[in-house]
Amino acid sequence: MSVAENIEAVRKNIAEAALRCGRRPEEIILVAATKTQTAETVREAIEAGIDACGENRVQELVEKRALGAYEGKPLHFIGHLQRNKVKQVVGAAALIESVDSEELLRLISARAGALGICQDVLLEINIGAEESKSGIEPERLEELIACAASLEHIKVRGLMAVPPVQQYKGENIPYFNKMYKLFVDMRAKKYDNVSMEFLSMGMTKDYTEAIECGANMVRVGTAIFGERKYI
Repeated sequence: MSVAENIEAVRKNIAEAALRCGRRPEEIILVAATKTQTAETVREAIEAGIDACGENRVQELVEKRALGAYEGKPLHFIGHLQRNKVKQVVGAAALIESVDSEELLRLISARAGALGICQDVLLEINIGAEESKSGIEPERLEELIACAASLEHIKVRGLMAVPPVQQYKGENIPYFNKMYKLFVDMRAKKYDNVSMEFLSMGMTKDYTEAIECGANMVRVGTAIFGERKYI
């Protein structure tokens, strides 16, 4: 199947999942995870109607952006952001989805201030308590939000999580439910520079379940582009 046909199928699944839980399909933002894809393939996905591009690697982001790969849709950075790469991502990405420390928040804010902008971010939660993954522990979320609220050039737009790899359908539902509760709890509190609009969770194997649990942003790669080919 072509990229366009795959996106059509993903959109159908998104719509069905949204309707099953009494939501409107247009509420769900489809982020195409474009890691290892060429600029041409990214443009093909944009033409087929994705909502945003999600890049995992700073080097790929820089190279593809120089080729105009993301023109026409917002660019999200969805991978682990190293401190020494902040300057290359702030201002280039409309949304940095993977912020997980006060140090990173401060570096992003400082860079955004130097550029005269306010950088939108999501705070990443290590919801599965996996040592191999980045993200802040759920119990430390409020202190991270408090830090963000004190920074002039940061705007927290919501939360993001990468749950454990799902072996069987439904395994990640408890993690998704926990994330949604965190999202709702934080949304009820009033902090400066925090709006809690987006809950980004769910990938190719579990995005429909994530939607049914409250996600309004999903990051889908394989279901759009096929299995990745690593060189």
